[in-house]
Amino acid sequence: MGSIEANLQQVKGRISHACVAAGRPVESVTLLAVSKTFAAESVRQAHAAGQIAFGENYVQEALDKIAALAALRPRIEWHLIGPLQSNKTRPVAETFDWVHSVDRLKIAERLAAQRPPGLPPLQICLQVNISEEASKSGLAPSDVPMVARAVAALPRERIVLRGLMAIPEPAADPALQRVPHRALRELMGAVNDRGLGLDTLSMGMSADLEAAVLEGATMVRVGTALFGRR
Repeated sequence: MGSIEANLQQVKGRISHACVAAGRPVESVTLLAVSKTFAAESVRQAHAAGQIAFGENYVQEALDKIAALAALRPRIEWHLIGPLQSNKTRPVAETFDWVHSVDRLKIAERLAAQRPPGLPPLQICLQVNISEEASKSGLAPSDVPMVARAVAALPRERIVLRGLMAIPEPAADPALQRVPHRALRELMGAVNDRGLGLDTLSMGMSADLEAAVLEGATMVRVGTALFGRR
């Protein structure tokens, strides 16, 4: 692996090529740097190289990192992409900009109730178990329209439903990689056909970001290709 700065340019190049192949503007895809298990200094280096949005999986680790990088807070977006238990919603509601891993209505209700009035609304995605794997968390695809309507009805000054997130089953074949990403895109289309204006598809990681972009990803979550192996 090269430096974080060099890796960042390489990943941006991959996104750019995938956007060209998909006939999409490069700016239609946001890179979310997954910094879980990496030190605050790695985040600082990536931010110095131009990266804005960072994804964390573990609430306490993220809170420690956010505190360590408090001076950068106005210029960094913090996204929670890992599982969120109901007993951890308050610090998340008080601290993060985005939550990608909302997998039941109760979590969204708690985040909305606990979001401090002075902050911008919390941006959230519903996590979908798009490959319907027994070991994965996330909503069953059939439950998404009902839950999405309920979440969208929560106070918009506290919480805004932006889209859907998935962590598909890994596949080596690029054609097979596209299948679950296509399913998530079609699911968001079906939800929007019912009147919800969702605009975010959080899908694609280091190994399959090209397939995700080809299928409409608006946010790709990249850790290994940026920061190295954990």
